[in-house]
Amino acid sequence: MQTNTETKKDLGIIIKDALKELKETLIAFIKAPRALWGINIPYIIEGLCYFGLIFILTVYSSENVKLNDIASGLVVGGVTWGITFAMLFLGGVVDRIGVRNALAGSLALMAVGRFFAALSGTLPLGTGLWSPMFFMLTTGLLIMVIGYGIYQPAAYAGVKRYTNPQTAAMGYAVIYALMNLGGFIFGPISSFTRQNLTNIFPPNGLAGVIWILAALTIISSLLTLLIIRKKVDQAAVDRVKKETEQLQKSDTKKLSAKENESKSALPKRKINNKFLILWSLIAVASVIIYILVQSGKLEIHPALPVSVLILSFILTIYDFLRNRPDHPFRDGRFSFFIFILIPVQTLFAHQWLTIPLYLKRAFSGSLVSESFEVFGNLNPLLIFILAPIIAGLTARTKVYKMMIWGTIVMAVPTFLLAIGTNAYFYLLYVLFMTLGEAMWQPRFLQWIAEIAPEGKTGIYMGIGQFPWFLTKMVTSFYSGYFLQNFIPDPAFGLSSNPEFMWFIYGLIAIISPVALIIARKWMVKGMKEKAM
Repeated sequence: MQTNTETKKDLGIIIKDALKELKETLIAFIKAPRALWGINIPYIIEGLCYFGLIFILTVYSSENVKLNDIASGLVVGGVTWGITFAMLFLGGVVDRIGVRNALAGSLALMAVGRFFAALSGTLPLGTGLWSPMFFMLTTGLLIMVIGYGIYQPAAYAGVKRYTNPQTAAMGYAVIYALMNLGGFIFGPISSFTRQNLTNIFPPNGLAGVIWILAALTIISSLLTLLIIRKKVDQAAVDRVKKETEQLQKSDTKKLSAKENESKSALPKRKINNKFLILWSLIAVASVIIYILVQSGKLEIHPALPVSVLILSFILTIYDFLRNRPDHPFRDGRFSFFIFILIPVQTLFAHQWLTIPLYLKRAFSGSLVSESFEVFGNLNPLLIFILAPIIAGLTARTKVYKMMIWGTIVMAVPTFLLAIGTNAYFYLLYVLFMTLGEAMWQPRFLQWIAEIAPEGKTGIYMGIGQFPWFLTKMVTSFYSGYFLQNFIPDPAFGLSSNPEFMWFIYGLIAIISPVALIIARKWMVKGMKEKAM
């Protein structure tokens, strides 16, 4: 029988070994090629711009454009799931034009988009759904969506290009953490700027905040071009190649076995996408009709556009996969693994669809409400701190095990918000939800990038984001309804019940870890050893 002393000794050894591994991984990452910092530095700024705009967009749509909660949720949701949808089709652009050009070009596009978004709140345009202000805002958001559809796949392809097997896990975790650092920095900047520019950009100063985001995006594009020059890029690639070869020689296991596997190349064939485009356009049209119905502009039953959307969406996916026999979605385990995460991922979507107005309304009259950007962006700061640490401590932990524990830790704290509207409960929720996120999200992205065949990292990153697209889309369709019915604007004098709303959201999120546990044996049996 093992004594308490032996148990403590074993635990001490485990912690000591983990810290040693963390130290070695951090040192290796700090010494990584200079080109990698050409991704990391702009990624901090883009984290500020992306999370910043998304976080205030619900409030901007509600208070500036004068949309109701349902329409505001659909605007914000349209941006977030539009980005993921764009990555599905634009991820391959990275493989064609290269990491450097893709990064700089996509940032330039996003700067133009944010310029139009800022202009919508500056010019004296009419408010309301389908107003000139609405169209200028959505035009800018569409341009931004296209740019971001290229940017994120390019960034992760760049991390793969500039890291070796020893620094890869830390590389993916750090880039994820840096974007979140930018998201946190936005909080105090926005709160200060908004309150001081209210008189210049009425009614709340948010248009001034968006102008700052547009300027910062231009700076990011220029920094990318300055740091990742062609010579720097080639030097980084050569260095990583040598380091990888040395690691493979010193390790009895092949760290990059999958890259050495010979795969029979399928003959290229011309694909007819006319039906794919048709079903996609019908899906977009049904979303527009649904918005018209919810705003009272069109009198038909809302179930009709929703039914058409679901049908056209299914047909879009069917036609897409039918013409692509080698597509990863043909693999049942791969598809299950990425789609079963949708329930817990809804908590991500609520960070910008629900949390901003939840903090403003449920905590009305308090510091939490007045500085909602600061309290709403604590998650990014915690991710910045926790993600690299957890990545270093768990670099050799199997991905599936991390997915189970990470989703459990992320989902369970949601029920704290169901107990009562309390600032301490909210802070605990953010802390533990973020801890769970840091445990599984970077490893999931790493897994997608590493199973991608050579030269197809960009498109695989786009494909792996598809369930995230579904999460954003589905959540945006019901988040506005829950806000209107459970946390209405205090000005209306209606009763609220945010606790019940969070109880429902907790039940949804817990589905993911439960399903991962149930399917563990089947998944472990079929997945590649490296991915597991």
